[in-house]
Amino acid sequence: MTTITVRIDKRIKNRLEKLAKATSRNKSYLVTHAIEDYLEVNEWQTKEIKDAIKEADTGHLIDHDTVLKKWEFRLENTMD
Repeated sequence: MTTITVRIDKRIKNRLEKLAKATSRNKSYLVTHAIEDYLEVNEWQTKEIKDAIKEADTGHLIDHDTVLKKWEFRLENTMD
């Protein structure tokens, strides 16, 4: 474990304290898990964007009309 110091708005600190109390967790636990969740999502998103750019650079693209037709089809079939 290591320690870092961050500055946060007082409103966020108050919300964090309320949540810690409501969940019987300490603030450090909540902050650590919030950072882990943030990193997981953003690391995944960054990787997917890079992979999509590589795929697009190889010329593997789908034209707009094809994508539109697929989404229209999905929309029509979910409204039944």
